[in-house]
Amino acid sequence: MIPKIIQGGNFSDHRGTISFVNDFSFKDIERFYVISNSEENPIRAWQGHKLDSKNFYCLSGSFNIHFIKIDNWENPSKDLTIETVLVSESESRIVHIPSGYANAIESLEANSKLISFSTLPLVNVKEDDVRYPFDYWKING
Repeated sequence: MIPKIIQGGNFSDHRGTISFVNDFSFKDIERFYVISNSEENPIRAWQGHKLDSKNFYCLSGSFNIHFIKIDNWENPSKDLTIETVLVSESESRIVHIPSGYANAIESLEANSKLISFSTLPLVNVKEDDVRYPFDYWKING
Protein backbone atom coordinates (compact mmCIF):
# COMPACT_ATOMS: atom_id res chain seq x y z
CA MET A 1 0.00 0.00 0.00
CA ILE A 2 1.21 3.53 -0.75
CA PRO A 3 0.41 6.86 0.91
CA LYS A 4 -2.58 8.65 -0.55
CA ILE A 5 -4.73 11.72 -0.19
CA ILE A 6 -8.42 11.20 0.46
CA GLN A 7 -10.05 14.35 -0.86
CA GLY A 8 -13.05 15.91 0.84
CA GLY A 9 -14.73 19.23 0.45
CA ASN A 10 -16.45 22.17 2.08
CA PHE A 11 -20.01 23.45 1.89
CA SER A 12 -20.90 26.99 2.93
CA ASP A 13 -24.17 28.84 3.17
CA HIS A 14 -25.74 31.51 5.41
CA ARG A 15 -25.48 29.15 8.42
CA GLY A 16 -21.72 28.60 8.15
CA THR A 17 -19.38 25.96 6.71
CA ILE A 18 -19.28 22.19 6.86
CA SER A 19 -16.03 20.38 6.02
CA PHE A 20 -16.17 16.70 5.10
CA VAL A 21 -14.20 13.73 3.81
CA ASN A 22 -16.99 11.34 2.86
CA ASP A 23 -14.68 8.76 1.26
CA PHE A 24 -12.77 8.16 4.52
CA SER A 25 -13.79 4.99 6.36
CA PHE A 26 -13.51 4.71 10.13
CA LYS A 27 -13.77 0.90 9.88
CA ASP A 28 -10.20 0.16 11.07
CA ILE A 29 -9.68 3.19 13.33
CA GLU A 30 -8.83 2.27 16.93
CA ARG A 31 -7.95 5.67 18.43
CA PHE A 32 -7.20 9.29 17.63
CA TYR A 33 -5.01 12.14 18.84
CA VAL A 34 -5.07 15.90 18.40
CA ILE A 35 -1.55 17.27 17.87
CA SER A 36 -0.44 20.85 18.54
CA ASN A 37 3.28 21.44 18.15
CA SER A 38 4.89 24.18 20.23
CA GLU A 39 6.16 27.31 18.49
CA GLU A 40 9.63 26.57 19.87
CA ASN A 41 9.58 23.05 18.34
CA PRO A 42 7.36 23.15 15.27
CA ILE A 43 8.57 19.77 13.95
CA ARG A 44 7.72 16.45 15.59
CA ALA A 45 10.09 13.92 13.95
CA TRP A 46 10.76 10.98 13.19
CA GLN A 47 8.32 8.24 14.28
CA GLY A 48 8.02 4.99 12.34
CA HIS A 49 5.27 2.39 12.34
CA LYS A 50 5.74 -1.23 11.34
CA LEU A 51 2.05 -2.11 11.79
CA ASP A 52 0.05 1.08 12.36
CA SER A 53 -1.43 3.17 9.56
CA LYS A 54 -1.83 6.91 10.20
CA ASN A 55 -4.47 9.27 8.84
CA PHE A 56 -3.94 13.01 9.30
CA TYR A 57 -6.56 15.78 9.04
CA CYS A 58 -5.82 19.46 9.70
CA LEU A 59 -8.28 21.08 12.11
CA SER A 60 -6.70 24.55 12.13
CA GLY A 61 -3.69 26.30 10.65
CA SER A 62 -1.46 24.28 8.33
CA PHE A 63 1.11 21.49 8.41
CA ASN A 64 3.61 19.74 6.22
CA ILE A 65 3.29 15.98 6.65
CA HIS A 66 6.66 14.43 5.77
CA PHE A 67 7.03 10.68 5.31
CA ILE A 68 9.62 8.10 4.31
CA LYS A 69 9.28 4.44 3.33
CA ILE A 70 11.61 2.60 5.72
CA ASP A 71 14.04 0.18 4.06
CA ASN A 72 15.55 -1.31 7.24
CA TRP A 73 14.01 -0.74 10.68
CA GLU A 74 17.25 -1.22 12.64
CA ASN A 75 19.49 0.84 10.35
CA PRO A 76 17.54 2.75 7.69
CA SER A 77 19.40 4.45 4.87
CA LYS A 78 20.03 8.16 5.39
CA ASP A 79 19.44 8.65 1.64
CA LEU A 80 15.73 7.77 1.64
CA THR A 81 13.48 10.17 -0.22
CA ILE A 82 11.30 12.43 1.94
CA GLU A 83 7.84 12.99 0.50
CA THR A 84 5.77 15.92 1.74
CA VAL A 85 2.08 16.79 1.63
CA LEU A 86 0.71 20.17 2.73
CA VAL A 87 -2.56 20.14 4.68
CA SER A 88 -4.46 23.19 5.85
CA GLU A 89 -7.74 24.09 7.50
CA SER A 90 -9.03 25.51 4.19
CA GLU A 91 -8.65 22.14 2.46
CA SER A 92 -10.69 19.21 3.60
CA ARG A 93 -8.58 16.13 3.00
CA ILE A 94 -6.95 13.27 4.85
CA VAL A 95 -3.39 12.11 4.27
CA HIS A 96 -3.23 8.32 4.67
CA ILE A 97 0.21 6.91 5.49
CA PRO A 98 0.23 3.10 5.59
CA SER A 99 2.35 0.94 7.86
CA GLY A 100 6.02 0.70 6.92
CA TYR A 101 6.66 4.45 6.96
CA ALA A 102 8.17 7.01 9.32
CA ASN A 103 6.61 10.46 9.53
CA ALA A 104 7.39 13.95 10.70
CA ILE A 105 4.77 16.60 11.37
CA GLU A 106 5.73 20.24 10.80
CA SER A 107 3.49 23.09 11.96
CA LEU A 108 3.56 26.01 9.54
CA GLU A 109 1.50 28.46 11.63
CA ALA A 110 1.06 29.21 15.32
CA ASN A 111 -1.85 27.39 16.99
CA SER A 112 -2.15 24.76 14.24
CA LYS A 113 -4.00 21.56 15.20
CA LEU A 114 -3.88 18.19 13.49
CA ILE A 115 -5.96 15.11 14.22
CA SER A 116 -4.32 11.70 13.78
CA PHE A 117 -6.44 8.57 13.39
CA SER A 118 -4.56 5.33 14.15
CA THR A 119 -5.39 1.76 13.19
CA LEU A 120 -3.42 -0.12 15.85
CA PRO A 121 -4.89 -0.83 19.30
CA LEU A 122 -3.02 0.91 22.12
CA VAL A 123 -1.90 -2.42 23.66
CA ASN A 124 0.18 -3.13 20.51
CA VAL A 125 1.88 0.27 20.22
CA LYS A 126 5.05 -0.68 22.13
CA GLU A 127 5.97 -3.37 19.57
CA ASP A 128 5.18 -1.05 16.65
CA ASP A 129 6.61 2.36 17.47
CA VAL A 130 10.15 3.08 16.19
CA ARG A 131 11.73 6.47 16.93
CA TYR A 132 14.62 8.02 15.04
CA PRO A 133 16.59 11.15 15.96
CA PHE A 134 15.06 14.48 14.95
CA ASP A 135 17.85 15.09 12.44
CA TYR A 136 18.16 11.54 11.03
CA TRP A 137 16.70 12.82 7.75
CA LYS A 138 17.01 16.51 6.84
CA ILE A 139 13.73 18.30 6.21
CA ASN A 140 14.23 21.12 3.72
CA GLY A 141 12.53 24.29 4.68
